[in-house]
Amino acid sequence: MRPARRLTLTEDVYSSVQALIMDHAVAPGARINIDALARDLEVSPTPVREALARLEADGLVRKRPLAGYTAAPLLTREEFEELVEMRLILEPPAASRAAAVAAVPGVDRLRAEADLPDPRPAGEGYTGIAAFTAQDARFHHLLAELSGNRMLHEAVVRLRSHLHLFRLHFPPAHYGISADEHHRVVDAVAAGDPDAAAAAMRAHLTAARERHLPYFGRAS
Repeated sequence: MRPARRLTLTEDVYSSVQALIMDHAVAPGARINIDALARDLEVSPTPVREALARLEADGLVRKRPLAGYTAAPLLTREEFEELVEMRLILEPPAASRAAAVAAVPGVDRLRAEADLPDPRPAGEGYTGIAAFTAQDARFHHLLAELSGNRMLHEAVVRLRSHLHLFRLHFPPAHYGISADEHHRVVDAVAAGDPDAAAAAMRAHLTAARERHLPYFGRAS
């Protein structure tokens, strides 16, 4: 096992580089200079390389032979719609299954994750919304886990949808509304109503789509 200090350093560097990419301090499509980034963060290149490997798995950076790492481009309108479509394929059935099989302790955990933290003061960039996006992801990932289908859970996690969506922009309309929509899903799961759980998740994802659409300049 690596020393705890090294683990903490690696995690800190990962969070720092992730924030640079989410805030576009590293522009979409830009080449990432590992040595320069290490100097800026005052660390050796090793934890930077480890962070970039994780971010490649997240889909936030890309690695090409002989060219190194570049920041992934932003989602296009077509890719955004494909992401929403994929979530609609996966997550309503996950909610339905969770309603059919979730035990009371699982529902309690889900309800705890349904509430979302308030944003921090404006001007902090991704740092100000990081806690919100992380808990939002935990809610959706936990719901998929409670479906009891491991492959379904893994598919939802692999989408890394929250990172990609909130890299575009962060609609203020998400505050408060997303948590309310989460709780409608939880209530249906707690009631053991698969159809209502699926419908509540579908409504949540569709509403979230509408909140993001203004970024693309048109709503249809």
